[in-house]
Amino acid sequence: MPHYFLGVDGGQSSTTAMIGDETGRVLGVGKGGPCNHAGVSEGRARFIAAIRSSLEAAGAQANLDAASIRFTSACLGLSGGPADKESILREILASDRWLVTDDAVIALAGATAGEPGVVVISGTGSIAFGRNSDGRTARAGGWGYLFGDEGGGFWIARQALRAALSFEEGWGLATSLRARLLDSTAGRSMNDLLHRCYTDEFPRPRIARLALVVNQAAESGDPVALEILDAAARELALLAVAVRGQLFAAGAPALVTYSGGVFRSRIVLSCFRKWMAKEAGVQLMPPVFPAHGAAIGALLEAYRAAGANRAIQDFLYPAPADGVL
Repeated sequence: MPHYFLGVDGGQSSTTAMIGDETGRVLGVGKGGPCNHAGVSEGRARFIAAIRSSLEAAGAQANLDAASIRFTSACLGLSGGPADKESILREILASDRWLVTDDAVIALAGATAGEPGVVVISGTGSIAFGRNSDGRTARAGGWGYLFGDEGGGFWIARQALRAALSFEEGWGLATSLRARLLDSTAGRSMNDLLHRCYTDEFPRPRIARLALVVNQAAESGDPVALEILDAAARELALLAVAVRGQLFAAGAPALVTYSGGVFRSRIVLSCFRKWMAKEAGVQLMPPVFPAHGAAIGALLEAYRAAGANRAIQDFLYPAPADGVL
């Protein structure tokens, strides 16, 4: 009987499932909706739908009936952690071995291909996570949009919205962000747009996507937008340095990499490199798997959990375009 392995990256904006065989070959990749909340009935339903739809899509690409598969090993890295989700997963999936963890663990595995180091993740939110050669782990950030997520898409959008509002009210610097944000949201004024951001019309992922507007303004030379992206990169570098300090001796070589949509911005990545260059011993490298890296990391961790370390042998997707959030 063939053996199948499952890796799932469940994030705030989308869910990606990846099915591999016993040789390490990727058979199918599928996408679903966000699955970061499962504590209430409506959230539970969305969570189940996201997992099932991503798994069905991966199975269709692999010419498999995903609902009937009993996986040899499954790893699911989930935004917000596994606490309220593992029991639900065991109801809708079948696997001989389970590893249900948070999304930082799989992002590191995908970015470094399982090697020790530190990954800084910046998508809707942000976090840094690391693991050293002894297997010890550490984190910094990742405390959500109220108390953290510095340098993430939501944080960038919030800074831009505040800058545009202060310009509209006459106490902030002149910036094209106001016109760009209103144009992209069909807003009448920043006052109007900010009130809409407090409604269900603008959930966090939609607000975070306004970071694209900030990147466009920065690419056009807007100084306020440029400062926001540089500040985001500085915050992300601080997270990396904090984790590096917890796991590696001062000045010792340490691999640092990055993951998430915000790093597709040419400006953010350039600024991040600038800030990280100030740290002695840091070996900054791009992620080994630039596309679907966290899902690949989950699949690698599924192999690891089964005691069958594998290298991913096949790729069914293109790398993302450079310079695009």
